[in-house]
Amino acid sequence: MKPPAAPPTKASSQRKPSRSSGTGSGEKDSATRVLKQFRIVFNAVKAHFQQVERRAGVGGAQVWALSIVRDQAGLGVNELARALSVRQPTASNLVKSLVQQGLIEARREGADRRAVQLYILPAGRSVLRRVPGPFAGVLPEALASLDPATLQRLEADLDALIKVLGADERAGTIPLAQL
Repeated sequence: MKPPAAPPTKASSQRKPSRSSGTGSGEKDSATRVLKQFRIVFNAVKAHFQQVERRAGVGGAQVWALSIVRDQAGLGVNELARALSVRQPTASNLVKSLVQQGLIEARREGADRRAVQLYILPAGRSVLRRVPGPFAGVLPEALASLDPATLQRLEADLDALIKVLGADERAGTIPLAQL
């Protein structure tokens, strides 16, 4: 005897029926083209980070952090986290690694001795001279070059995709170089 079918879940009852891959210009073909576009974007980002790591010997997120410390000498870990658009623990881990590699220095200056101020060291400057730009990565640079209307459409469309995926939005604070 066959067990009864499970009741449809909310997600399964909201899905549109899939079309066969034989539909000329149907939704499936459009979804496939967009998937290919995502692959192109992700592979461009990945190739850039691989080139950075080969030439500099450190990862892309570390290079971006180094460039910010160079440009804003004396900033703290919280300010670095804001500049990188990451959570404070992520920035702390980047700082720890950069300090251990001798690329930056963390000093306790001023009235509050609990907070550290970050300074780039000569070895860190040397790393940045070897890096193919942009320091923040190719995707942030490309996004910044788009006109405001395009960015607004892209943001709204990606919001819709994130909702359909049911993705954890906290993942937005993980640097792409660390994925």
